[in-house]
Parts: sequence; structure tokens; C-alpha cells
Amino acid sequence: MTESKNVLRDQARKHRARIEVFASDFENAADIFFKDFQPAPQSVISGYWPCGREFDPMMILEQACMKGYRCALPVVQPGTKILRFCPWTPSSPMKEGAYGVAVPEIQEEALLPDIVLVPLLAFDRQGYRLGQGGGYYDATLKNLRAQKNIQALGVAYTSQAVLFHLPVEEHDQKLDGIITPKESQMFI
Repeated sequence: MTESKNVLRDQARKHRARIEVFASDFENAADIFFKDFQPAPQSVISGYWPCGREFDPMMILEQACMKGYRCALPVVQPGTKILRFCPWTPSSPMKEGAYGVAVPEIQEEALLPDIVLVPLLAFDRQGYRLGQGGGYYDATLKNLRAQKNIQALGVAYTSQAVLFHLPVEEHDQKLDGIITPKESQMFI
């Protein structure tokens, strides 16, 4: 199955590279997030620093900070697939982390998120995502779900939806919902 996922990843990357991006996409997704998911005031919201053509969730995080939420970004930890979530604000100093991804420079404190915004290459209508293939989010979501009730929300362009069921392996973690610039959807 890994081979079929790798073929799908290549196709999804090529498709994503052709998506026309508008500045309003990110603002629309932020508006939808706050309108449809209405996080509790004490929620910790984790996003990710976008790489390449990944959907950029930073507008959601910036608005969350302005509304008083605590926000975090994931940091890869050596020797494990479980991500550590470090506090982030728009004024946080950043540095280059694993895979060239920007991470908070100050990493002494770790937060346990209530809402995890998850990057993806493609998603299906069952709530499964196709990620980059490293397994970090699947391991992390499994670990977080063992500790507390969380919401894992994929963030994507609408055209990253596929009309077929993505291949699913035992370790794959289902999303609780998806946010696009046009709508949100919860999965049961």
C-alpha cells in the first residue's frame, strides 16, 4: 500500500502546485474556523508553518492570538515521531528546524493542544488525509488522543479533496474535520 500512497503523493503534489492561490483564501478559512468551530476560550490551538505550497494556516493562528487563545507550532524531536508543541505568537522569534521548517526559537515550554490544524496533500470525504509520508502527524495525533479529547482539523484548498477513498493503513489517524476557504466539514 505504501507504493500506491507514494504514487498518490506525487500526483497530489503536482495538483497542488497548479492550484491558483488568492490572499482571500486564508482570510476565508480563518473566518470559517472561528464561525464553525467556536473554540472554547481556554483552548490551545496548534497550527504549522507552511512549507512550499501547503495551505497557510497562519491567518487562523494570528487571529486566534488576537482573540486571546494560546497558540503553538509543532517541533520535530530527535528520536521520535511525536511532535512537541511550543508556544507561538506573531512576534515569536523563529529559527530553522527539521526539514527546513521554521519553528519557535524558544522551546522550553511545551503545550498540549486542544485543536490541531493538520497539513495535507489530499483528503477524502471519510476524513482521511494523505500527508507527506513521514508519519509525524499520525503518531502525534494518536499520542494526543490517548491523553485528552482533541480536534484534528485538516486545512486545505477545496480542490485537494479527492472523489475516491484514500488508502488507509492501521496507523493512519482520521481527521475530525476539514477547513477550506469555502466551507468546513465534520467527519463522523
